[in-house]
Amino acid sequence: MTRVSVRYPNSEGKRFDHDYYANKHITLIAEKVGGAMVRCEIDKGLAGMPPGQPAPFVAAVHMFFDSVDSFQGAFGPHAGPIMSDISNYTDIQPTIQISEVVQ
Repeated sequence: MTRVSVRYPNSEGKRFDHDYYANKHITLIAEKVGGAMVRCEIDKGLAGMPPGQPAPFVAAVHMFFDSVDSFQGAFGPHAGPIMSDISNYTDIQPTIQISEVVQ
């Protein structure tokens, strides 16, 4: 199983529309990649450590695919429209990591 995680670092003065992200952007991705995406989880950052610290990430999404090839084959043809939608919900530069789910 392959997990694609996209995280949005929490920075003072940056904009992030959680409603748009969950209801429009992630829906757009799901429509484009279809059944290749096995599962999707969205995080909304609440807090960091130690207690009282802000969350290091304002939001993240974790998308699960059977393999890296499955992800690349499904996402690649639609990367343009997906990436161009980012400015509709944030001005934060996301970080992306592709991982093998070990357990």
